[in-house]
Amino acid sequence: MHHDNLHLWQHAHSFGQEHKRSGEHRTTLVIAITATMMAVEIVTGIVFGSMALLADGLHMASHTTALFINVFAYIYARRHAHDARYSFGTGKVNALGGFTGAILLAVFALMMAWGSIERLIHPVSIAFNQAIFVAIIGLVVNGASVFILGHEDEPHHEHKHDDHDHNLKSAYFHVLADALTSILAIIALLAAKYFGLIWMDPLMGIVGAILVCQWSLGLLRATSSILLDRQGSDELKTRIKESIENTGDNRVADLHLWALGPNIYGVIISIVTHHPEPPAYYKKLLPSDLGLAHVTVEVHQCPDREDSKLLNR
Repeated sequence: MHHDNLHLWQHAHSFGQEHKRSGEHRTTLVIAITATMMAVEIVTGIVFGSMALLADGLHMASHTTALFINVFAYIYARRHAHDARYSFGTGKVNALGGFTGAILLAVFALMMAWGSIERLIHPVSIAFNQAIFVAIIGLVVNGASVFILGHEDEPHHEHKHDDHDHNLKSAYFHVLADALTSILAIIALLAAKYFGLIWMDPLMGIVGAILVCQWSLGLLRATSSILLDRQGSDELKTRIKESIENTGDNRVADLHLWALGPNIYGVIISIVTHHPEPPAYYKKLLPSDLGLAHVTVEVHQCPDREDSKLLNR
């Protein structure tokens, strides 16, 4: 065979990662909002000598840094989509961005818990009106960010599974954590101001830290399973297996299914049959709505009656 014909069997491995995701636009917009608010709070905090404004501004700075990591993951995945050094494209950069964001989220939650416990043991005087004002501003800004990042406009497949945009989910959890903190702070400050329940402020901080930790652990589990090439869902594997075995005497002897990126999968299928067909025949049997971007099929002929007993089990 002439080498010039090899291109007929070759294909790109970018799997659409060179295109901008809607999450990149939305995360960039949220960074602009958060960074602006951060700068305003830090400057006014210094000018007016407000520790509440300054502290919240610095808190927003930490979340802005985390959001920058999420945007960097989008840009890196897009710009290196055609880099041949990545065997299956840069889809997993998305999961890595989500994993990194989840770790930062856990660190912020632990810092929140530690600060709250310290306040519980050593209460400090609170400038209630000023603190409530800052919390309300924070809630408005973070509420808008939650709305921007939470509005999902990317198409989904019919089946439900966990391999959506984890990088976007990480950014979403960061702004959601800030919004939650603002809500709990308003409740605690009002209770302290009007009912003298000073302990409510650190208690709400601990409650918030527990919730944020739970979000972080969930995101860590989902992203680490992708980074470690954990097998795809039983639902997807069943649909793949049935699509092959419902035709002729085909049996799936081995099946490897793993995520290459958000809603993008690689699959290796080993088929045993009495009547082998070319790999392209079996690829056409696979459902088109599963996001199978890289399919490898190996076919083994089952030659005699004894082997056929294995097929009919």
